Amino acid sequence: MEHITLLIGIVIITALVFDFTNGFHDTANAMATTISTGAMKPKAAVAMSAVLNLVGAFLSVEVAKTISGGIVDESGIRPEVIFAGLVGAIMWNLLTWLVGLPSSSSHALYGGLIGATLFSAGTGAIHADVVMTKVLLPAVAAPLVAGLAALAATRLTYRLARGRDERDTAKGYRSGQIASAALVSLAHGTNDAQKTMGVMTLALITGGVLAPDAGPPFWVIASAGIAIALGTYLGGWRIIRTMGKGLTDISPPQGFSAQTGAATVILASSHLGFGLSTTQVCSGAIMGSGLGRKGGVVRWSTATRMFVAWGLTLPAAGLVGGLSALLAGQGTWGVTAVALAAIAASAWIWVRSRHEKVDHSNVNDVNSADSGDGAGGAATPADTGVLADAVLSVSPPPTEAALAASGEGIPAPRQESSRRPDQQPTTV
Repeated sequence: MEHITLLIGIVIITALVFDFTNGFHDTANAMATTISTGAMKPKAAVAMSAVLNLVGAFLSVEVAKTISGGIVDESGIRPEVIFAGLVGAIMWNLLTWLVGLPSSSSHALYGGLIGATLFSAGTGAIHADVVMTKVLLPAVAAPLVAGLAALAATRLTYRLARGRDERDTAKGYRSGQIASAALVSLAHGTNDAQKTMGVMTLALITGGVLAPDAGPPFWVIASAGIAIALGTYLGGWRIIRTMGKGLTDISPPQGFSAQTGAATVILASSHLGFGLSTTQVCSGAIMGSGLGRKGGVVRWSTATRMFVAWGLTLPAAGLVGGLSALLAGQGTWGVTAVALAAIAASAWIWVRSRHEKVDHSNVNDVNSADSGDGAGGAATPADTGVLADAVLSVSPPPTEAALAASGEGIPAPRQESSRRPDQQPTTV
């Protein structure tokens, strides 16, 4: 029992670490457009988002119940399996943050848990019907719904403001952006913070601390909310830069429309218990706002790379989680080995991220972001390994302006793609 108690403690700490990475990985969902249009200063934006994520964590537990008693059979897995799944999710979060890709923390968590359960308990311990109806279908439908909502809202917004000087309406739209960003942050807390609550509750159930089908205790809700709020406050500046500048050129009316559409979809899904990806919803809304503006464009090359990364998330996190489960299943030494390997990998990623720092002072500086490898100078394919190579292959390419600013010539393969019409800035 003492071993189980210690192991549950390790699982809970690991879950909170994942929640923390979820916070700084997904800050861009709420604040990328607000920061890129200048509606709020970067530090003020992430501080507001952090507070509202914390508040949102206390508003609902429906998604937490989906995680703790829906995706996998809690009677068929052990705490070390949950630990292994969390390791897979954390590694994918950190790797995609390193290269500045807005992948789904939610799907990383699902993939890690499913992979670890599959490798340790077989397919019978996975509730395929729940995975299909509450994970996979929302993953496809939610970005489309958010994109269509943002497209319609953007067109309506510009129609209502027809004939008005853009400078006269910009201030009002920026105020609307602040309000809509606050709503997205609140919605993010009601959805993503609950996923960690669900994992912690699942660990307590498998360890015999809580009865089956129990809801998350108050201390679980509070700790998960605090962890995601702290991560949000640090700000995932690399991903904020990609979402704010890489998909389309956002004006205040577009930012307001995108955030409002995304918040509506996220809040509705939280009420229904759908554990969708807030990253995919917000990205879909941003693309919809780009299409909704007359003369606006979406940089489909960047969007396609994001789609590929989304497709890699579940299997990649699942593979890492599954291999970690095999090792952790060997006993105490296996759990220790997985923990040490995860710590070493995390430290390496952090060191690599220091090679070109991205923070609130240069988050809107696209030139320094996309020079070289398109990932903030974080890594190169030569020294990152197979999994990182796959991620780097879908990271945004450097812009022509970035290459010119760095003093490098434009390589032949990049020259053609950087001059396509959908890569050019759009003006009203």
